[in-house]
Amino acid sequence: MGGAAPLARGGADKKHNRAETMQAYYKERFENLKRLDEKIAPLMEINDILEKMRDELREAIPSALETRILLMDPDAKKYTRPLQCVLYDRPVNCLSCKRSRTVIKKAMMERTSVLVPRGEPIERHDGTSIAIGPEAAVPAFHEDTILAIVSVVGKPGATFTRRDFLLIEDFAATVRSVLLRAKKHWEMTEEKLRISKMLTHLSPFVPQSVLDIVEKRPELLEQEKEKRDVSVLFLDLEGYTRLSANRPEDEVNEIVEKMFSSFVDPIHRSHGDINETAGDGLMIIFKEDDLKTNAVNSVKAAFEIRERSLDINRELASRMDPVHVNMGINAGTALLGMTRLRGSSETRMTYTASGPVTNLAARLADRARGGDILIGEDTQKLLDGLWPVYDLGLVELKNIEQPLRVFSLLRKE
Repeated sequence: MGGAAPLARGGADKKHNRAETMQAYYKERFENLKRLDEKIAPLMEINDILEKMRDELREAIPSALETRILLMDPDAKKYTRPLQCVLYDRPVNCLSCKRSRTVIKKAMMERTSVLVPRGEPIERHDGTSIAIGPEAAVPAFHEDTILAIVSVVGKPGATFTRRDFLLIEDFAATVRSVLLRAKKHWEMTEEKLRISKMLTHLSPFVPQSVLDIVEKRPELLEQEKEKRDVSVLFLDLEGYTRLSANRPEDEVNEIVEKMFSSFVDPIHRSHGDINETAGDGLMIIFKEDDLKTNAVNSVKAAFEIRERSLDINRELASRMDPVHVNMGINAGTALLGMTRLRGSSETRMTYTASGPVTNLAARLADRARGGDILIGEDTQKLLDGLWPVYDLGLVELKNIEQPLRVFSLLRKE
């Protein structure tokens, strides 16, 4: 019994030492990643970030001869460029030469982290070779796609510790996040460019409302919104998505431009202001007169827009199926004034009407089908006796809690 206590104490000491070692190790991993975050945070260019990560990993593993980040994402060339190898006599695209290495091919085939005790020598373009030690490869995944492989080549005679290997895996996880952010940013930029191109085609349709305010009454830029009696007309092109999917972008732009340009005169004739354009739709505000006059003007514009759209569909009948223009109109009191539209890259201002009146007009346009013109009950009362209207009954509309009575200006359903 007397001899057992020192052994027990010895076992406890070993456990305590292991615990302290692991605690120190996890603290080191945390400090490494914290230092990496601090170094890449100020960087904007994706390649600068990847190069800084590669250099940081080389410093973090004393036995490393070379570290590399091989970009495997098929879209990578669109949002970044391959890194250059440091072991060659001249710059070499890492991806072009390292993808064929055994450890890389094994990591791609088995889709898991791979470590070999000694990799094959690296052959340089001048005919010489470089002997290396261990070689590791860790894939960075997004779902089932390998975005990149983080690989480290050790010095001859060196070994990678468990600490080294887990550090490589930590870096691979960070590489995954960096690449996904870069790819998402590229995709968003491409979408913005596409939308900007479309809006460039449509820019002649939008009056210089904001510029006029800046020139004539700049104080309105800082003024609070005011309540005004307005009528809001939303229109969108039914079949736009199908059109975009089946036809070249230039042809779609041409068709949309032809449609929208034909609407400008009817809108301006009825004292409407084209407030927003969004690819397949327009928002138009009628705010120049009293509530009933604004409602009447918006309906006059809607009927003329419909006639123009039917003419263009007849003209294009040999080339495509009809593109219906669906419209929703709602009159009432709205908040009118400057609105800042903040995006990820810029802030722009527009003069717009906001509130339930605008929201209902948009929902009515969403509900319309086949080129219909829909109005709400308050608008119907303002138009009573001026045009025939057709009661569609209580209708559930998107993002509006209670069913509302909806009327069509075109047909009974």
